[in-house]
Amino acid sequence: MSDDAYAAARASAANLARLTGQTGHDVAVVLGSGWAPAADALGRAAAEVPLAELGGFAQPSVPGHRAVARSLVIGKLRVLVYLGRTHLYEGHPVDTVVHGVRTACAAGATVVVLTNASGGINGSYRVGQPILISDHLNLTGRSPLTGAGPPPGYGSRFTDLSEAYSARLRALARAADPGLAEGVYAALPGPQYETPAEIRMLRAAGADMVGMSTALEAIAARHLGAEVLGISLVTNPAAGLSSGGLDHAEVVAAGASAAARIGVLLGQILALLGAAGSEQAG
Repeated sequence: MSDDAYAAARASAANLARLTGQTGHDVAVVLGSGWAPAADALGRAAAEVPLAELGGFAQPSVPGHRAVARSLVIGKLRVLVYLGRTHLYEGHPVDTVVHGVRTACAAGATVVVLTNASGGINGSYRVGQPILISDHLNLTGRSPLTGAGPPPGYGSRFTDLSEAYSARLRALARAADPGLAEGVYAALPGPQYETPAEIRMLRAAGADMVGMSTALEAIAARHLGAEVLGISLVTNPAAGLSSGGLDHAEVVAAGASAAARIGVLLGQILALLGAAGSEQAG
């Protein structure tokens, strides 16, 4: 971590404002593997910007992720939607992986919605089911807060993660869909899928889902004071829990098949969030 990472986020936020015509954004949404159709379900974009034009972003190399950000308005909320992300396993440093979240926070976002595709460990989960993330296990061995302390004007790197995923936002999500389940997400570095033995270990540690993203972004967002809502789409049973093997193309396909209706759910949650903000302001 260095001053340069935060300066890069501020520079990207300034480019975002210039290219979208929006002086700031209230909410950021990061879409996971195969989730791109969810962006269409959120509504018409006021602006769409290639991430390369913002600076500081690496090009995603994984199918199911697009290097594009959309700016749109939902109710009274100005929403920034990333149609993909980068991962540690692509060879990127942590600062690059969390650059989108830091840019969104520099642009004014106080809520960050992180979505992903995951393998289901909890036996009650079914493929295509969205799960609220109640907590995570960061097993990547990395943190966006290591190294020198943050530059002046930023919070302590000893960030409190007692409520990494906002209880208030999870309550709003359940108001939109009372049937939503909650679970613990385990983040591993990948890119290989886990072994059945690793899945048994994760289950014993309390994990309900497993994937290769989200945790580092959540840490970066919480460090910058943003509330985090995490939604994981179960795209396959985890290793050893079904007779078939694991294939990324199937993960992307499962995500795409459910993404449009998940986008409708996201829209409902954001509408409730905007209403809640208006009530608080009143």
